[in-house]
Amino acid sequence: MESYELELFGVKRKLPFINLEDNLAFASFVIMGDTELIMACAPKLAEKIGDVDVIITAEAKGIALAYEISRLLGKKNFIVARKSIKSYMSGVVSVSVHSITTSGEQHLYLDGHDAECLRGKRVCIVDDVISTGESLYALQALVESAEGIVTKKAAVLAEGNAAERDDIIFLQKLPLFQKSENGEYAVKES
Repeated sequence: MESYELELFGVKRKLPFINLEDNLAFASFVIMGDTELIMACAPKLAEKIGDVDVIITAEAKGIALAYEISRLLGKKNFIVARKSIKSYMSGVVSVSVHSITTSGEQHLYLDGHDAECLRGKRVCIVDDVISTGESLYALQALVESAEGIVTKKAAVLAEGNAAERDDIIFLQKLPLFQKSENGEYAVKES
């Protein structure tokens, strides 16, 4: 297997393998910029999310998906947690995060105005893929530090053991892969 073929609601994509440690790999799913895939997935995810006050995502891969879900749910805006502090931001709220797709520690930041928009609101965290859950935990901590209430956590895909979680909404499971000595990839058994 040279790549993993994923099909979501009639849309097919070939996902390249990205090696991790110990002969483990993941299939790289990037929905950002994929209008066809977003248009196929967002309505299904919005239907599962249902009634919330605010949609939030982390910069950058989930932005287009969060936009479309927010639009479908009739929201006037959505919130993006930034990965750096911008000059226009004031009253910044921040948390640190570790992710399977990014090396090292990162931070997520909310502008004070965005933090105020979360206060007392029912919030849905949206991401493209939930894997280790580190990004979710960081976003949840960020929302809670702004006194928002995380009521839903949603993604297009749940990778590996994340698909066994009962606290997330997702459309399909994405397996992890084991790389053999001859360089072939196979679905990793749980």
